This record gives sequence, C-alpha cells and structure tokens, in this order.
Amino acid sequence: MRKILLIEDNTEIRENTAEILELAGYSVVTAPHGKAGVDLALKELPDLIICDIMMPELDGYGVLHILLRKPGTAAIPFIFLTAKTEKSDIRKGMTLGADDYLTKPFDDTELLNAVEARLKKRDMQEKHYAATAEGLDHFLDDARHILNLKDLARDKKTKSFKKKAIVYSEGDTPMYVYFVKSGNIKGFKGHPDGKELITALYGPNDFVGFESILENVSYADSAVALQDAEVVMIPRTDFLTLIQSQADVSTSFIRLLCKKVADREKQLVTLAYNSVRQRTAEALIKSGALKDARSTITISREDLAKMVGTAAESVIRVLADFKDEGILETEGGKIRILSPEKLDKVVRWNVAR
Repeated sequence: MRKILLIEDNTEIRENTAEILELAGYSVVTAPHGKAGVDLALKELPDLIICDIMMPELDGYGVLHILLRKPGTAAIPFIFLTAKTEKSDIRKGMTLGADDYLTKPFDDTELLNAVEARLKKRDMQEKHYAATAEGLDHFLDDARHILNLKDLARDKKTKSFKKKAIVYSEGDTPMYVYFVKSGNIKGFKGHPDGKELITALYGPNDFVGFESILENVSYADSAVALQDAEVVMIPRTDFLTLIQSQADVSTSFIRLLCKKVADREKQLVTLAYNSVRQRTAEALIKSGALKDARSTITISREDLAKMVGTAAESVIRVLADFKDEGILETEGGKIRILSPEKLDKVVRWNVAR
C-alpha cells in the first residue's frame, strides 16, 4: 500500500483530505504543521508528500527546502496544497522543486488524479526498461499514459532490410531513429579517395542514428545491413518528444540510449591511442556479435579493416600473427576465435601470452 504524508494546519481540510486518500486505498500519515511534517517525512519515508504552503512555524516552502537536501527524501514527489492562486506563488513553488500544485478548493477527482499521476511518474523514473524490443514497447506504453499522448509513436513501424541494403546515407536528413530487433548493421563513413571507415557495428537491441537528430544535423555517416535485419523505425518527432518531455520520461529513455553512446566514445578513444594490433583485437571482439551457428565470424577483411581504420593488408598481417599465436583460426574466409582471453589481453596490454 502506498504511503502518503499530508501536512496541513487546517484540521477540517486535513481530516477530509486524509479520508479521501484512505478511501482510495492509500495509507495516510498526517502532520499539523511544517516542523512535524519534516520529522514524519524523515521517519516514515512516504511515497508522496502533500503539503500546505501557509502554515505556522515552518511554511511549505521551508518544508520542501529541507527535504530536498536530505538524501532519503529528496526524490519523494511533492505536491503543494494551498489557497494561493497567483502565478508568482505557483512559479516559486515549482522553481523550488515541487512536482505539482493544487489550489483550494479542490474536488476528489482533482486530488486523486494528481496523486496517481505523480506516483506513476516516479515509478517510471525508477523502472529499468530492458534494452529489447519488448522493453521499448513497455516504455512507450508508459510514456503515452504519463504524457497523455495517445498517438505517441503510433506511427513507428518495423521494416526488414536485406543484406547490403542501405538504411540511411551520409548527408540525408534524419527522419527516424532505428532500433535493431534482429540482424546486424554497420555504420560507415566515406572518403573522397573511395576508402571507408566503419564507425560502428550495431546488433539486436541497439539504437541507430539518434545522434544526428539530437544535433539537428544531417547524417554524418551511412548505415547498411551486414545481414538481413529487422528494424523498428521511430519517427523523429516522437523521438524528440521523448527526449524533451518531462524529466521522468526523458530520464528513462536516455537510459536506453546510454549504452551505445558509451560504446561510441570508447571506440573513438581506441582509434586515437591504440595500435593496429590492439584495434584489430578490439574489432574482432566487437564482431563476435556477428558469429554464426558454428561460432565463426562472418565479416570480410575489408570491413574489418574499415573498423580498425587501416589498410586491409595491415589487418591481414595481424590476423596471420594471431593465427600463429593460436588466438584464432581461419576457415574459408571466416574467422573462429580460439582464445578470447588472449584476444582480450591484446586489447589491454598489447601482449598475447
């Protein structure tokens, strides 16, 4: 049962409000003034706080100020309850960090709707959605309800891309964010001399192409299916709504994106500082997601070289060294990793023992 702390100096309002909340199935603790409210908040750690503003000893602004600076209560949703209706008072409360603002007199529906909305938003912020197609659907369902946008992401569609099919091209205006349900996609950047550099490999549960939308620029690279792939396409407008909406929603969505951002940053550091040997080992580890049922990696030497950022001949020489050291074996153009531990050691120390 959810626990609500109600801080209100008017006895009649306090008792009536508590009764409404209890009838709705909430557990309610009450305090007659601000100081008692702070003590109860620290002791009870309620799921939500409803607090009057104008009270003796310590007003609602003071209560919120104190509780926001206590680790145990800082994240508790806070609703101001007051007869004040001037915009300056509302602005002050929201600026201090209140989550909502109810003015007296209020009816039962207004109160319960505000409480339910705040509790659902907190649940969403604390919820960790799985980085899967099902997790994405669950997140979008919750976001539609909280943002009261029934059509949010209703236009998202799933599209199949055959091997070597272009998902998007460098210089295109980004209209979608892509979520890989199955298969693999490579991001690559072209060069005037005809060479390509693979900027990323995307596998199931990865988001593709969102950086350009965030920066409001054209795609800086191209994306093509390495093998048959199934991709969820989220319209640009819906993506921006999720990112720029209420903090509870955007925080949850950003968690789904963060893994790939961290991977891209690590890739750039690797490209800048690691040797060809280390970068080849790193590329082989990343390419492990592309292995087939026989555990062989199905990436060409050319694509591997584009990931490493060097000539194919250099990668071929490193692969020959790895084969001599018993780290891998080749089979008809495919690669089988025999010692992932040694490969990892190459990445970390540039030494295989």
